[in-house]
Parts: sequence; C-alpha cells; structure tokens
Amino acid sequence: MKTGFRVALGMGLLAACAAGVIWALNVRDEVDVKITAAFAPSDSLIARGAYLARAGNCMACHTARGGEPYAGGLGMATPFGTVFTSNLTPDANTGIGSWSSAHFWRALHNGRSKNGRLLYPAFPYTSYTQVTREDSDAMFAFLRSLPAVKQANRPHALRFPFNSQAALALWRALYFTPGVYQLDAGRNAEWNRGAYLVGGLGHCSACHSPRDALGGIRDSLTLAGGLIPMQNWYAPSLASPHEAGVRAWDREQIVGLLKNGVAPGASASGPMAEVVLRSTQYLTHEDLGAMAQYLKALPGPAPEAPAAPRPASAPFNTAKAAKLYEQHCAQCHGDQGQGVPGAYPPLAGNRAVTMASTDNLVQMVLNGGFPPATAGNPRPFGMPPFVLVLDDGEVADVISHVRTAWGNQAGAVTPQQVNRIRANQGH
Repeated sequence: MKTGFRVALGMGLLAACAAGVIWALNVRDEVDVKITAAFAPSDSLIARGAYLARAGNCMACHTARGGEPYAGGLGMATPFGTVFTSNLTPDANTGIGSWSSAHFWRALHNGRSKNGRLLYPAFPYTSYTQVTREDSDAMFAFLRSLPAVKQANRPHALRFPFNSQAALALWRALYFTPGVYQLDAGRNAEWNRGAYLVGGLGHCSACHSPRDALGGIRDSLTLAGGLIPMQNWYAPSLASPHEAGVRAWDREQIVGLLKNGVAPGASASGPMAEVVLRSTQYLTHEDLGAMAQYLKALPGPAPEAPAAPRPASAPFNTAKAAKLYEQHCAQCHGDQGQGVPGAYPPLAGNRAVTMASTDNLVQMVLNGGFPPATAGNPRPFGMPPFVLVLDDGEVADVISHVRTAWGNQAGAVTPQQVNRIRANQGH
C-alpha cells in the first residue's frame, strides 16, 4: 500500500511538473499565428528559400524512399522508437497549406507545430532555432511553391513514456532554449556566416556531437564527435586533429571536400556522403568558404593527461591478415597502403583508419560505398562490399592489419566488434 502510494504520488508530481513546464513553454513561446490573407512571394524569395532548404538538407529527411519530394513519411529509427517525418508540401489537409509563415517560424524557432504541440527533436529545431525570421520566411515561401501532395502524416511509433508530451516537455527543459544566432562582434562577417550555417541550418552538431542516455547534446561537447544513433556510423570530431579537425587544412581543401565529396587524402562516406550529395555541393563557394573558416577556427580538444601505457592489442594472425589484405585490398589501396591519387584513398597515415572508433571501418568493409557523385567528381571510385565474402574474423583481421601496418599505431579489432555491426544491419 505504502509503495503504491509513493509511486502514485511520484507520478502525480511528475505530471504536475510536466504540466508546469508546458505552461511555461506556452507563455515563453507565444507568437503571432494569424494566417495572412494573401501570400504572394516573389520569385527571388522562392529561389532564396530553395537554396536555404538545400543548406538545411530538408528534402533528405522529408522524402520517403520512392515518395514525392517533401511529402514526408520517412521513418527515422531512434533509441526510443520510430519517428516519421511530416508532409511539407502545401496540401491544405495533410501538409502545410493551412500554415502561415508565423506557424513555420514557430516550428523552426520553438519546436512547436501549428496546433502548439511539441515536436520531437529528430526534427533538429535545437539547431534550427538559430535560423533568422527572414530565412525562415524564405524557406516557407519555397515550400508553399511546391506541388501539393495529399499524404497523411504517419503517427510516430515511440515507446512509453517517450510518446507523451509531458516527457517531451521535460526533455526540452533539460536540453533546449530557443535563441536566434547572435553575431560575434569579435569575428569577421565570413566567420559569422560560417558559424550560422554550421550551427543553424547545417545542424552539424546533430551528428557530430555525443548524446547522453536521453538523446540530449551538451553544449560543451558540441562537434566533439559521436555515434549516430541506430546507424552504427561514427561522426568524427570536427575539432580533434586525430579525427576530422581541419585546423591545419588549406581552406580550399575544405571547400573541395564539401563541394565535391573528395579532397587530397580524404573522401566523404556513409551519412556524410549523403550530406554532400543532397546539400553542400549546391552551396556557393562563398558559403562553403565561410564554413571552412569557421571549422578551421574551432578550438582543439583540451590537452590530455599523459596517456597510460597502451594495453596490448587484441591478438590476430598477422600473416593471415596480411594475406587477406593482399588478396582483397592491395589492388586499389596499394601494397604499402599508399592509395591511388584521385581514385582510392591512402590507408597509411589516414586518420579515418587510425582514430579510436572503428565503426566506420567495419561499415565500409562490410557494405562498401562510394563518395557522392558531384559536378566536381561525377564518377567516383567506390569500394565493393565484403559482407558475403569475409566472415567476422577475417574482417577483423584485415582491419587490424591496416590499423597496425605502414607506421599506423592503432589498436586491433575483434570479431565481436564486427559481429555487433553485422547483426544490426538494417536497424
């Protein structure tokens, strides 16, 4: 009886707290939601909105495989269940045809739908809140210019209590504060433009930052690298020189990677290849240059304490691993891991090979992949999948070989690490 009373009392307090948070959010997020009587944007505003929607990569998430562009319905797996993206076409009943520009601004800035319901942060309003009202209105004008598609939004399939507005309100209280991007007076206009694109529309931190058990991002760890939930891809740190930091890169090298998907000694793969394919390749040289300047200026990680002696790598058969590399890899990547300029990346000294996380290496060996096809690299060279050719032990051996050969000094990979990713294919 006492235990049941305590549980009931606790749940009641939680509900009361959540209700208070929702009330507070309603007061804080109050906006004008009157629908304008006439909406006739100029062609230039629509074109600007189309460009900004590219910068935000909106179509990638709001288009189901084989579906109409921007009509939603794409299922996004999360640790808490599946979230389905919404219809952004101007259909009056199933899309945003009955929305005003103020409704759309509230969704980006405050993470609320037209009816005031809190949106799930799979829609990255934690980044989009930085978008200016002018840019929001341009994006809305573009979306309203699209053909209307009648496609009802699918209900999310989230587990309790994550499917409740009360739980979402508490999450927002912990992790979200609305706020438009504020110019840094100590930086030049180009740096500020880059910060706006990377932190706002580009929502780079959504992938390149670690998340805690509740799926939240702590500001102090922004862009420090993190495993993308449910995808088994690691988005490397954009600050660390040991992962994907570009402080020492030439500016045009960064622009080339974002524009073409390839640069000397580097290429975009996995989810980043999709970002280049659908988004960054279409940005202007000026905007890419601004992003490059901002990324080059990111502070590096704090100095690490003297490292403890590295434990011995997991044992692997070095002779067998070298033979596997010779049979399956050397033809493209070279017998010394030197690669082929303009075609196949080097493996010797490649930080994508030697960084602590090995998830991306396992993904590439199992499933292969291509850099994106872009105007600057229309026929990219790719890597074949070995998921049906090599077993877990062989994949582990060949990856261990490339991480320890030719001067590379990284740890070996175990068959168990490979099996974890193989077993989760498609999840």
